[in-house]
Amino acid sequence: MNDVVVAKETIVIRGRRVVGGVSEGEALVTRDRISGWGGIDPRTGTVIETRHALRGQSFAGKVLVFPGAKGSSGWSAIFHMTRLMNTAPAAFLFNEMTTKMALGAVVTHAPAMTDFDRDPLACIETGDWVRVDADRGIVEVTKRSQRGDKA
Repeated sequence: MNDVVVAKETIVIRGRRVVGGVSEGEALVTRDRISGWGGIDPRTGTVIETRHALRGQSFAGKVLVFPGAKGSSGWSAIFHMTRLMNTAPAAFLFNEMTTKMALGAVVTHAPAMTDFDRDPLACIETGDWVRVDADRGIVEVTKRSQRGDKA
């Protein structure tokens, strides 16, 4: 007999708004900083940086959870292009505020938050459903864990 148990748990994280708005989607999580210039393909929203944990994966329409930006000031220009090409993340959740991260979030027009009461990298996993209400400073995470038992 095969039993599949689907457990849903909601976690609430509070943080500071960088860009207002409300959005939700599947989480895409990495502990690696993301390079804009040469690190992503804005046509597809795909990480192309060599040796990056997300290489080959697209963040388009997803809630991107990551430490922050790295690289040149071209970061914001590349993420601006993702907005123009409809391949931008649905929202940004990041730990390290820098000028390039702030500007990138602003030009992308996606809800963005930082300065959390709990580390989102410790609470959110790729595939979790995340609702970002940056206006209220609240992130709601619905865990999607599955366990398959064979009897």
